[in-house]
Amino acid sequence: MSGTFPSTPAPSSISVDSIEPSLVSVTVDLTRQVRSRGGQRWAFSVTFPPMERSSFDPIFAFSVKQRGQYETFTFVPKTIGTTRGVTTENPVVDGALAVGVNAAAVDGLTASTSNILRSGDFFKFSGHNKVYMCTADMTSDGSGDATLSFAPKLSTAVADNETITINNVPFNVAFSSDVASYGTNETGYYSFDVELVEVP
Repeated sequence: MSGTFPSTPAPSSISVDSIEPSLVSVTVDLTRQVRSRGGQRWAFSVTFPPMERSSFDPIFAFSVKQRGQYETFTFVPKTIGTTRGVTTENPVVDGALAVGVNAAAVDGLTASTSNILRSGDFFKFSGHNKVYMCTADMTSDGSGDATLSFAPKLSTAVADNETITINNVPFNVAFSSDVASYGTNETGYYSFDVELVEVP
């Protein structure tokens, strides 16, 4: 890991892709056959607003320090990396999770609370490099327990009592190109955008 991507200035836009490769073939009678290749990762197209040099230089210096695609680093997209639900909750895994599951029992929540996590929220298990997405609104019962449904399927086993990060979720990423470039003009403003891929 080589640090955390600068948080200021904030991007003007972020595009998010979910990449989950499949093998698709079509027979002579047009029957479609599909097989998952396994694995999934997130990708980001990040665009910054026009910046003065004092704001731009630290971002570009960090980018050059990554040596193209060589290094990995942390990217915290605050606009999409925080739950739309209850930001004060601190969910904990209730029971170990095996590779391949797509739901987890969770405890340690405020009892009878609706929409602690919302469908589409990102989250991360402690000690994991992979970020997952909640696929159904999560509501706790009278004991403060809940079921967290997510995608993709779990890629690494999770131990009992692991905490779950739901705010300022950090993605482990790398640049998708070995080229770092920018533009500027006579006004003294700089334009910059980057392509990032998750490195689970």
